[in-house]
Amino acid sequence: MHPYQAVSEIGSDERERLILEHLPQVRLIARRIHERLPESVSLDDLISTGIVGLIGAIDNFDVSHQVKLKTYAEYKIRGAILDSLRGLDWAPRQQRKKAKLIEAAISEVEKRVHRTPNEEEISEELGISLEEYHDWLVDVRAVNLGSLESAAPEDDGRDLLQYVSDTEDNWPSSLLERSELERLLADAIEKMPYIEKTILSLYYHEELTLREVAKVVRLHESRVSQLKSQAILRLRSYIQKRWPMPRGK
Repeated sequence: MHPYQAVSEIGSDERERLILEHLPQVRLIARRIHERLPESVSLDDLISTGIVGLIGAIDNFDVSHQVKLKTYAEYKIRGAILDSLRGLDWAPRQQRKKAKLIEAAISEVEKRVHRTPNEEEISEELGISLEEYHDWLVDVRAVNLGSLESAAPEDDGRDLLQYVSDTEDNWPSSLLERSELERLLADAIEKMPYIEKTILSLYYHEELTLREVAKVVRLHESRVSQLKSQAILRLRSYIQKRWPMPRGK
């Protein structure tokens, strides 16, 4: 099949083949999202929801978007899974409060020392021990589900996949916002400790799982999860100080 062929033109056999061909993509996306959720959330449920998104992508793919089916399918799979999670209480209020406190502590220390704060400085600003701070980072990982995934402007950046549709996202003003957010995101990542930059790159760009990242950087998987949560909160703090928040936020 040509990458830009309209799926609506194919028969049922080809449709079934495409579904089977893209199932590994569903499992990968579901596993990556599941890693940041409590154990009570079923991976099988996320995969099932992702398959529904995949089928919708295949049935509704439009050649006029000028993107590959795989790219469009990824957008629909992730969107279906995230939509299914919005009604769940997977991020209790206490966890959200901890995330906000960490962001505020990072911001305050950064203003005081004029550089990226280390973990000891952040925990001291919070008035807790380093060990307890590490526990907080584990607790808040579910809060960061949307970060660098759903990519709302008030989070860490823009997901390029949201520009698949030919809507107001392609207006010059939106493209300018996208460019500025990407610049801010690059600046924030550049100021991060090397290990956190490496983890973000391996996880989001190379699409490795946390277990695979842990093997590359030679750290325990739980420690990699802590550092990833901390890196995302650094990004949120950096972007929120430099990007105007929507009214009412």
